[in-house]
Amino acid sequence: MTRQQHPRIPTCTYRLQFNRWFTFSQARQIVSYLGALGVSDVYASPYFQASPDSLHGYDITDHNKLNTAIGSRADYDAWIAELHAHSIGQVLDFVPNHVGIADSRNVWWMAVLENGLSSRYAPYFDIDWQPRKFDLRDKVLLPILSDQYGRVLERGELQLWFEEGTFYLLYGERRLPIAPGTYRYVLGIALQNLAEHGGEDFYAELQSILTALEYLPKRTETDPKRITERIREREIIKRRLERLCAEAPQVQQAIEKALAQINGKAGDARSFDTLDELLNAQSYRLAFWRVAAEEINYRRFFDVNDLAAIRIELPKVFDAVHQFLLDLVSASAVTGLRIDHPDGLYLPGEYFEKLQQRCAKALGIALPKDGRAIYMVAEKILTGSEGMRNDWRLHGTTGYDFANQVTQLLVDSSAEEAITKTFHRFIGHSVPFGHLLYAKKLQVMKLALANDVDVLGNMLDRLSERSRWYRDFTLEALSRTVRETIACFPVYRTYLAPGQPVSEEDREIVERAISGAKRRNPAMDESIFNFLRDVLLFRFPANLDATGRAAHTHFVLKFQQTTAPVMAKGLEDTVFYIYNRLTALNEVGGQPQQFGLSIEAFHERNLDRQRNWSATLLATSTHDTKRSEDVRARIVAISEIPDLWRRSLQRWSVANRRWKRTINDAEAPDANEECLLYQTLLGTWPMRATGELEPVPSAEYVERIQAYMAKALHEAKINTSWIQPNEEWDAAVGTFVAKILDASPRNKFLPIFLPFAQEIARLGAVNSLTQTLLKLTSPGVPDIYQGTEIWDYSLVDPDNRRPVDYAQRREMLETLETATPDDLMHAWPDGRIKMFLTQRVLRFRREHADLFQRGEYLPLLAGGIFAECCVGFARHLADEWIAVIAPRLSSRLGFPPIGDLWKDTAIEFPENISLAQAHDLFSCRPVQMHGRQVKLADMLATLPFAVITNL
Repeated sequence: MTRQQHPRIPTCTYRLQFNRWFTFSQARQIVSYLGALGVSDVYASPYFQASPDSLHGYDITDHNKLNTAIGSRADYDAWIAELHAHSIGQVLDFVPNHVGIADSRNVWWMAVLENGLSSRYAPYFDIDWQPRKFDLRDKVLLPILSDQYGRVLERGELQLWFEEGTFYLLYGERRLPIAPGTYRYVLGIALQNLAEHGGEDFYAELQSILTALEYLPKRTETDPKRITERIREREIIKRRLERLCAEAPQVQQAIEKALAQINGKAGDARSFDTLDELLNAQSYRLAFWRVAAEEINYRRFFDVNDLAAIRIELPKVFDAVHQFLLDLVSASAVTGLRIDHPDGLYLPGEYFEKLQQRCAKALGIALPKDGRAIYMVAEKILTGSEGMRNDWRLHGTTGYDFANQVTQLLVDSSAEEAITKTFHRFIGHSVPFGHLLYAKKLQVMKLALANDVDVLGNMLDRLSERSRWYRDFTLEALSRTVRETIACFPVYRTYLAPGQPVSEEDREIVERAISGAKRRNPAMDESIFNFLRDVLLFRFPANLDATGRAAHTHFVLKFQQTTAPVMAKGLEDTVFYIYNRLTALNEVGGQPQQFGLSIEAFHERNLDRQRNWSATLLATSTHDTKRSEDVRARIVAISEIPDLWRRSLQRWSVANRRWKRTINDAEAPDANEECLLYQTLLGTWPMRATGELEPVPSAEYVERIQAYMAKALHEAKINTSWIQPNEEWDAAVGTFVAKILDASPRNKFLPIFLPFAQEIARLGAVNSLTQTLLKLTSPGVPDIYQGTEIWDYSLVDPDNRRPVDYAQRREMLETLETATPDDLMHAWPDGRIKMFLTQRVLRFRREHADLFQRGEYLPLLAGGIFAECCVGFARHLADEWIAVIAPRLSSRLGFPPIGDLWKDTAIEFPENISLAQAHDLFSCRPVQMHGRQVKLADMLATLPFAVITNL
């Protein structure tokens, strides 16, 4: 790869999901294909050391090693060399927030479990070593058991193990360390077993080891010198014990006999007493996984117990986590970064700035004036009118904002009342979105993230005790105030930082949340909400000392880290599976209570991107989207035919009622779940190459839908959940899916479903082509999720992480060299038309990168009968330009929306664009102009979209 200027701005990224089924070697094999497609940069999922069976890579156990399940360093280097040979860069998905702790290869976490506070890595994790529950003081709650601790213990599922001078606890596939100071429980019994050898040297050596254990600094030590001593002596003791067992087999046998005694005998409860006593002396407390929400005392990634948050804000943690990454940046193996979950960071802005500085140093360049040495985007979820923070040293977001805007653009907003009435009548009640979100965020704080919020209540209580004005506020009242305020938070979080003035944006967010909490709690004293408001806005009492200010500031920063997980779990992972009015709108960062976005508003969003974030990613599908872009494109088309949707929904329900089961006086599935199911089927139903839908779904498809519905119902937490699964309900819904998709002639559903699904498939194809074209040409960097260069009807993970058939795609790409637009339009069901559109525009982007990176954005006005059914804009730089025309609401025209169906609809070109040499990008034919207008009947004569340029 030729030497690049920094930062290297991609013209298009292509997301690859690495795991044991897709390796570095396999990625190397598709590099030439990606280059031919027009991709400038691979966008790689995390590939540092993680659990071997991880399908996503976010459970990193060591940031400084490659995941051997994906490949060796030689495999990696060969892939990078191939990328460089094709001048393709690499944007890496980097995880600074947390690490995976289920795998014993996580050296940091194992050290903490073995040594507690005395571990040098204890400060690396966000652990509350002094929780309110006394029995957890100086311990880490470890909720990994499948049942209550006593039951697991007395079933003999917890077993001590001895290997190479070290004791471990085995539980299933997990191996946990044992604190060296507690080796005496085993070695003391072993010594008794060796009583007859009292005169032997090995007996004296074992006595000496026991004495050394007594003098070993305690696991609660925090003095650096004593910690160093503990580390040194601990390893010496282990080596002595290993050597002793090797030299004296009698000692090994005595230890094994002691272990057999301590490990107990199922059916004899008292035989486990010593093991119970030993485990209670550890730096961790084993617990049933369901108690995690209320008592867990380490911060997690959301509510995932196996992902522990790390304190990346500490210099030593930052340095340790980024060492290998910066080496890869220095070697140009990594040319861009995607930062995972920035809202979990203690100080996001400070982190971005520091990382940019380190990348500049790694690249051997001076930090640019704008502070951006490397291309960097962050997974920031924007809600509503929220914008990115202008002072962040980033190039933008990962593109969820664009995905939602383009989906909303495709909604027929005139159908809102009809679609809403249909939804409410079908499920039998109304669903106010704001109230639903508020209620589910409270539910999350009660169930999944209870302790995270309780910690904030305790911290706020301590702050109130510092002031005579606020000390009368009770802990319960303060905790409720925190919960109610978070439940009313309109965005994921604020971004106050020590020593920095509070921004107007953050002030408005806090004020809005406090006002909402007051309104929903009229019986509560307003003064307690005002107290929290002042704390959250850094309004320090005049007499507050430095210690008090530090505690105050720490509370605010911890509060900010908490609101984002509550919003994500309440909205994305709960409400989005309940509010099923039009599920295409239930997307990460989406606003499903909004029904449509005007063409003018879409242009405004693009203009803002061009002015402020011209290199932000533009996504339509990602590894985290609830549905693929093509599924959403289909489902959103329901808004174009609301009357048919209403009638069809009722007919389907009547036809399928006999397959429902009554469970505790409720029908399974309930009406809301049934509504979700029908939309899911419309979005995913397989299509033949002829354009006809498959008359009978395959067994694999049925299993996919069953798996999806199971996940959706558990996430909704209405009739079943992950914590309290309702197996009877789950089975009933699974059976319902199988019955309505059965090929039997007795099935009345399929014959009345398929005609509607056929219409939705056609409208969805047009919508998909539109959102693809808009993504490829709008201000920003288009991102393609693996495999979606052709039709892809995947659902939420793990469905969207199935293997991609690149051999098929390579063959399809090769046929494009001889295929005509007319051929592709007639064969639209095979997906090549989407690939054709993608390749042609990406090649053009690559050849004219400046036009897209720096060119102005000009909305194009449409006139005529179907002016509302098309969106157009131009990108203009000096004397170069490109214009884009794409359809929307195509049901008003017919399928396909081409030629005379457009009647008198025309696009007007502005005066500052020279129309000389204007031609169609796809056919290279000159464009027939009518003054400064182009008629869509001419321009869209063959394809339902157009790109015009003078280049």
